Amino acid sequence: MEMEFYKYHGTGNDFILIDNRSGKFDAGDVEKIKALCHRRFGVGADGILLLENSEKYNFKMIYINSDGSRGSMCGNGGRCIVHFAHHLLKIVKDTKNVKFEAVDGEHEAEILDDERIKLKMQDVRNIGERNDLTFLYSGTTPHHIQFVTNLENFPVCSEARKVRDKNRDEKGVNVNYVEYKDGVLNMRTYERGVEDETWACGTGATSVAIASHYLGKLKGNVAHISMPGGDLTVEFEKEKDGTYKNIYLTGPAVFVFKGETN
Repeated sequence: MEMEFYKYHGTGNDFILIDNRSGKFDAGDVEKIKALCHRRFGVGADGILLLENSEKYNFKMIYINSDGSRGSMCGNGGRCIVHFAHHLLKIVKDTKNVKFEAVDGEHEAEILDDERIKLKMQDVRNIGERNDLTFLYSGTTPHHIQFVTNLENFPVCSEARKVRDKNRDEKGVNVNYVEYKDGVLNMRTYERGVEDETWACGTGATSVAIASHYLGKLKGNVAHISMPGGDLTVEFEKEKDGTYKNIYLTGPAVFVFKGETN
């Protein structure tokens, strides 16, 4: 039976989106997921986003990595699925108050225009330092952040693989390398589940913004993030107890094409 899919990207972080309100797509079919995400023999994507029914919210988001493993929260994917729900499925009417359920709980979003989405992320409470690495969770997603020089020529994949499993999470971490230059946080990310460098990472951008403020490298509460796939903005507030709250990730969500597959 043929299945419709929609290809999206958020700053080059690309996804296959599927309307799974019928429940017909098997999220446990690892081989099918790998085949769909394969960049030579399939559609090609960093992961799959399933839009499913939710009793309490506009919809539920399920994220699956390209290796078939269940993903944690994905910021770029979150923006894309909000765009999908509103512009293509027409199941979201209120553009200023979109609410959906993800693996890390409730998320709110605002549709700013045809391609820009403002997404509220979960609070960040625990930040740790180890040698020259900063560690934190953005929602349920663990991130290492390391500041480097000459980011453009930095060997991201080879260095990240040394760090990926030496962490506090049994599934490994996302590893982010950052260079602060001319008021912009330039970053590159190696993502677990993809097991490669991606063009962008939304939870990574959030983590880099918070870590930069925590370390005193970022003075204000708005961070401009530049990645190989484009730019994102992160806003936040810091409470007296050190908690970072009201964290918003703003950036593009771009519909690329629609297709069918068996």
